Amino acid sequence: MEQAVEYCATGRRKTSIARVRLRPGTGVMTVNGDPLESYFGRETLVMLIRQPLEQLEALGKFDVRARVCGGGMAGQAGALRLGIARALVKTNEEVRPILRRAGFLTRDPRMKERKKYGQKGARARFQFSKR
Repeated sequence: MEQAVEYCATGRRKTSIARVRLRPGTGVMTVNGDPLESYFGRETLVMLIRQPLEQLEALGKFDVRARVCGGGMAGQAGALRLGIARALVKTNEEVRPILRRAGFLTRDPRMKERKKYGQKGARARFQFSKR
């Protein structure tokens, strides 16, 4: 039995981690065992995840299986997009400049700012009273 080639990559965003497995196929995308559309309820998140494949016109050429954990829906979608882009680079190194120019290979460094002591939040202060 012939073993299919599988490309693995990891994507991160905020506190989310996505482990992505990409293999040549028909375009089936599953996240944690569920279809992509049912796992991510919002259409904007599904569009965000598909961007690297659309950029390379490879939407129906690869099957994507992903395990995501941590964070919220938007963070998981961003992590998944980065993971898919990194896996696509492993399939063909020549697509790196295309994905790099589109900004899909850059990890988003923005994280939640920590709450400071003596304050209500990261930036919010308690109301100042002169008298």
